[in-house]
Amino acid sequence: MMSDGIPIDSHQEQADIPQAATRRTFARVVIGGVGFCYAAAIGYPIYRFLNSPVEKAALAAAVTEITLNDAQKLPVASALIFRFGPEPCLLIHLPDGKWVALSAKCTHLGCTVQYVPDKNHIFCACHGGTYDPATGHNIAGPPPRPLKQFVVKEVTDAAVVVSRT
Repeated sequence: MMSDGIPIDSHQEQADIPQAATRRTFARVVIGGVGFCYAAAIGYPIYRFLNSPVEKAALAAAVTEITLNDAQKLPVASALIFRFGPEPCLLIHLPDGKWVALSAKCTHLGCTVQYVPDKNHIFCACHGGTYDPATGHNIAGPPPRPLKQFVVKEVTDAAVVVSRT
């Protein structure tokens, strides 16, 4: 080939093209980016799965006591659902006037339980688990363990204080 009277070799013509502009480089960048995204899509859930027990334990340990304002106004034979750190809990004002605080998380599969005042028991609608509201012990159904119990420390005219110990 001739350009302005100077012969040009076709290999020299290809060498003048910048390396970044080739199709091969573009394909490598795109495939590398897709591979990175794929690795991140697989790796992030694995990271969250392995890291979540550590985070949950840190959140749970951070809360040792909670004050429930106006909870003392709860009528007899009724319950209040509240959060104790990341965990849902039940504050139950029993028919005999006592106060009980229990985890609201079923020990079978982790569903949220509810207090049924007519039958005076705690019921898990997922699989029919039944618990005693005074103690949290499992009465019927598939739950393998009783509900975790919290300490009702103080019932005043302003609030109810619930603690781990």
